[in-house]
Amino acid sequence: MSSVEPPTSPEPTRKTSLSALATLAAVKSSTGDPYASRERHHNEGHGRRLTAAFEALEAFPMLAESRNRVLRLFEAGEPSTADVVAAVEADVALAVTVLRLANRVDGRMRGRVESAVKGVEVLSPRTVQSIASKARTFDFFERTAVWQGVPERFRLHAVATQRAADRLARELGYEARDRLMVTSLLHDIGKLVLVHAYPGYPRQIHAEARTPEERIQTERRELGVDHALVGGVLARRWGLPKSVASVIERHHAEDVDGEAALVRLADMLAHYTLGGSVSPSELLAVARLVGIAPPELRTVMYDLPLPSSGGRRRQIDPCPMSTREVEVLRRLARGMVYKQIASELGLSTSTVRTHLHNVYGKLGAMDRAQAVLIATERGWI
Repeated sequence: MSSVEPPTSPEPTRKTSLSALATLAAVKSSTGDPYASRERHHNEGHGRRLTAAFEALEAFPMLAESRNRVLRLFEAGEPSTADVVAAVEADVALAVTVLRLANRVDGRMRGRVESAVKGVEVLSPRTVQSIASKARTFDFFERTAVWQGVPERFRLHAVATQRAADRLARELGYEARDRLMVTSLLHDIGKLVLVHAYPGYPRQIHAEARTPEERIQTERRELGVDHALVGGVLARRWGLPKSVASVIERHHAEDVDGEAALVRLADMLAHYTLGGSVSPSELLAVARLVGIAPPELRTVMYDLPLPSSGGRRRQIDPCPMSTREVEVLRRLARGMVYKQIASELGLSTSTVRTHLHNVYGKLGAMDRAQAVLIATERGWI
């Protein structure tokens, strides 16, 4: 089991949080003090900027290549759920749209859809195809005056953080991997708001700040808010579950814990992988919070730049096998023979053969090697 617990939704604890929330809400002061009046107008100005930026993000584009890949999935018929989920998790705009729509659907999952897996299940793969076909798109080679290269730069760090988070989750045995794929992808959505609200962001605001910790402190000092807090507000405006919004909001909190700490560590590893500056002491401190010891952290850091960092795939497609059939196939994958499997599970050898015969039929496999390969690739064993 992981030492990382599911996220909680505590009240903001940072010193900047109260004034920041007042700024976002454009709170009015009842005093006649001219200095208080000046501060009120200052906050209202911030509030108007941020509100306009929130509204601008309604038009945040999907990458053209992401759209094309989704549409290609359906050219040969019905794609697997796993392929559709992977496409959703690879694009920020598509992931946001799927989650927003899925959380509005009436039923037991309304307001509780916290992953692309559940989003696709609630909406259906064909609905995802329809969303992609109608989406605004951005192409790296065809810049627009509104977005310039922002979507592509944002996606590079988002996907790198997502990959690092999934690698950490496998190291920890973290169970909420489906949600983590969303929280890690969307952890910096507040930056998109600040880019629209403040023309000098991020270059002029961050100035000489080099590490993520230095940049977050500069934001709080210069703007009175930081991108994590703004991102949490945006996630709530979009109707995303608290379990998602709180991770986005708290991934730079001083008392960070749970999944937010896992995302913060992944964020730092993404900066490291992409050649950015990170503080070794901060990296070790956050790793300790989530239960990653220095030797395991070194292994993760070594693995991340490699084409594939290995590990168990997530189970997304429904498994056609029974629990007992999975148990038998797992042991077969370990190299055990029928007699050993029968002894370990308390079955007869003929029953083991029957289970495997059923497995081959359900998976369309010709032999044990093919059955193991199919089940492993789909995350069933």
